[in-house]
Formats: sequence, structure tokens, C-alpha cells
Amino acid sequence: MDYTHLSEFAVRPGALTLWRAELAAGSEWAADDRPLASVHVRHCRETDAADLRPGRGRWIGTIFEMDAPFDAEHWRETARQWHARHEGLRTTLARHDSPEPERLVCAAADIGVTGEPVPGVTGSREINEYLTGALESRLSPLQWPHCLLATVEHADTGDFTVLVGADHSVMDAYSQAIVILELRTLYRSVAGGGPVRESPTFGSAADFAQWERSTAAALTTECEPVRYWRRFLDGSGGMLPRFEPAITAGGGPDGERVQASVSRKLLSLTELERVEQAVAQRGHRLAVAVFAALAVAYRCTFGYESLRAIMPIATRPDLRWLESMGWFVNVVPIDITLAPDLDPDSALESTRTVLRRSRIASDAPWTRVLELLDCGDRPRFGISFLDIRVLPDYELVRSLRGHTLRAESYSTDEVFFWIVRAADGLRLSTRFPASFPTIEMDSFLTEFTRAMREFAAEARMSATVPDLFTTSPAVSSAAAVLCGDTDAAPARIPAPAPAQV
Repeated sequence: MDYTHLSEFAVRPGALTLWRAELAAGSEWAADDRPLASVHVRHCRETDAADLRPGRGRWIGTIFEMDAPFDAEHWRETARQWHARHEGLRTTLARHDSPEPERLVCAAADIGVTGEPVPGVTGSREINEYLTGALESRLSPLQWPHCLLATVEHADTGDFTVLVGADHSVMDAYSQAIVILELRTLYRSVAGGGPVRESPTFGSAADFAQWERSTAAALTTECEPVRYWRRFLDGSGGMLPRFEPAITAGGGPDGERVQASVSRKLLSLTELERVEQAVAQRGHRLAVAVFAALAVAYRCTFGYESLRAIMPIATRPDLRWLESMGWFVNVVPIDITLAPDLDPDSALESTRTVLRRSRIASDAPWTRVLELLDCGDRPRFGISFLDIRVLPDYELVRSLRGHTLRAESYSTDEVFFWIVRAADGLRLSTRFPASFPTIEMDSFLTEFTRAMREFAAEARMSATVPDLFTTSPAVSSAAAVLCGDTDAAPARIPAPAPAQV
């Protein structure tokens, strides 16, 4: 499953219809005293209410092909029941300019769905361009509905494509991944006239926000999570880390230029399984090799001794939120310093120690931590890893051409990596400033791939790592630290990082 732009997904031609939720006639919003999550509040405050394209660079979504005939009324009912099931999709705010936005919720029975046929837009490129414009202009944390659906009916094959676009306030990257099979199952139930599956795992995102804000309120400047963050920030002058090569190599302002984007498969399934076997023999998992290769490539390509970034983690602390739609993401800091010792076993253990220590920050909402530390910075460099096999029926998602989507970004200094252990190998997606030469990123990804392959070598890594660095004259000494074991990471549901955290 790639994490790509909509323009990189070839939507097959067909009849386009937009679908949006609405309140039934005579229904009203009800005030709810549960707060919004910390990151939700921050997201709202950073949105300009006068912006005519509030979703530009901010929306996220999912696209896939439904393996069933299209029926407009069945789909309308599917979309209605989906909104009714998830309280987060039936939530908005009363005022965006108050210090603490008030939550509004409508009843599940008050949800309706309206279809808007789009005549004349039937070609692949035209559909992509139209949908991009609609998502940019209609999706906002300040105006409900915060989710927009689209279907493309393919008359020649009898099936249809489904797009789910949402403001980040009601969807995170894990939600993007699981919504494919949820909507497929729901549509089949509606079309077949059978019972719709109920589950205690569709928990309220508002209840999660209440838990998260209580956790945030308990933080102090002297508690261990905040102290852990303080030590991390002290290492970068009180600011969040950046992908330094993209900053130092950047040209002038390029805020109106879309960021460069790369999405590709780096390792075949056969190669990847060899890597998994090699690291398993050392007592670690694939994520260790992934972060190790990033650290090696950062040093090998650019000469930096430390790889410092934020790592998004899914924060669904209870099974009741396992299948919820909402924003359940926290971030923790990682600081991997390359050392002269090339022994792979000691490197694995030392990095695993770093990741274990980061657990102390897993339940501390990062937005509140930064407030306590008087840090007004924002995330600029993030790395995320997902093993797709944690998702149910992940191979079916592949057959449905399931892709998670991110809006095109215009940032001049943000770099994010999404790395996925997919059904067919190792896939990586990244976005970076338009001013950063693509050839430099290609060199980094080449070294990352090469470092990954080194783990599959039969000889010990200590005998092969020197060769890894011979092509990088900027590096004066070779070292490697491996990072990212899922055992060492916070005990959370793995999830790819959102485009905006």
C-alpha cells in the first residue's frame, strides 16, 4: 500500500458522484462538554477561517476499487451508516476563535447523505483534477462535514472506485488504512440486506479526546516525559529536528511550489524476507533494519553523525478505539547517534535502548509538552514505519488497489518518510521541499536500499559495512546504529505517519 498523491493514482474513467453528509430536516447540533483533543485544537487554531482552499496541503484520504456492482441507493445508505457509526464524523465545533473550542455533536439518527452527480467529468485526468479541487475547497476543521466521499462508476466493468477524503481532525493514517475493508463490508451488508456488523471497537473519538486531555492536564515541567522531551530539544537549540540536508541545500523561498514526492518499491518480497530472516537471527524485527538503514544512509550520504526526528505513533490505548475513525496520533522523539563501533549486535542493542526509552513519552500529548517547554515549533522531519500485516485481510486490500492518499504539500522545510512492509516488498514514500535536488534524495534512497540489503548478507555486517561507505567521500568515519524494533517502540497500534502531524 503506497502513501501517494491522488494524481499518482490512475482512476479509471467513469461517472463521478460526490457524496456528503448532512443534517436531516429539523435536526440540530447539540453542545457536548467533552473537549477536543490537544492536536485537534492546535489544528483548528492553525486554520485560517478566511482561506478559500482550507484543504490545500492538509487533507488526507483513501482510494480503492469496490469489487461489487454500483447501486446509488445502496451506497448512499452505506455512507449514512458509516457516518452514524462513528461519532467523530458527526462532530464539529461551535467557534474556532475561542480559547477552547466547543464540541458539537449530532445524533446518529439525524444523519443523511446527499449525492452530487458531476456530469461531463469522466476521464481519468479530469476526475483527478476535479476531486483535488473539491477536497482543497471543501475540507476544513472549521466547517462540517469534515469528510467528502466520491464514487466513480465504471460501466464497462460494472464495479466502481471509492474515494474517501477527510480533514485530519476526523481521520488519521491508521483510519485511512482500515476504512477500505470497513466500507467494503458495510456495502456488502447493505446490498445483501443482511445485518450490519456491530462492534465495541467503534469507540467514540470524543471519549478518546477526553482521556487524552486528562493525560495532558496531568503533565508538569518536572514529570519524566517532559524532562525527556526537554533533553531532546536541548540537543537542537530548543527546536524540533529538521532533515538538515534539505535545509542547507535549499534555495530561496518556494512556498508556492508543490513539494517533490517519491513513492517506490525498494525491495522485492524475496529480498525483504531475506532481511527479515537475517535480523530475526539477531533477535530483532524488520523495523530495526529499516531505521538502521536510514541512520546509515543519513551518515553515508550527508555525513551527519546523528539521525534526529520525530516518530508518529498510533495512540489507541484501548481496544474500544481499534476501528474508530478519528485522530489518534502522538509523536515521540528519536535521536540515533552513529558510533565508531560497527558491530551489528551492539548497534542493535544500543538503538533498541533508545527506542525503549522513548516509551516514556508515548502517552504524553506532544502539543501539551511543547507548551510546557515554551516551544512554538512544529514537526518538520518525521519517520514512520508500518508492517501492513498487522491489518486484517491486507492482501485483499492490495487486490482492491487500495492506496492511502495525502494532499500535495507546499512546505519549504518539511521532510517526511512513510515506510511500509507491504505484501509485495518494502515500499517507501517521501515528500520534501521543491528546492532540495531530487538527485540528492535519490542518492539517499539508494544508500538506504543498499544498507537494507547488507542485512541479508551471510557474512557479519562488521565485515561488509566498510564497503557500504566507500562511495561516500564526505564521510570521514563509518558507523551504523539500528533502530525501530516494534518491541522497543511504544506499545501502540502501528500506523503510518499522517501527512501532517
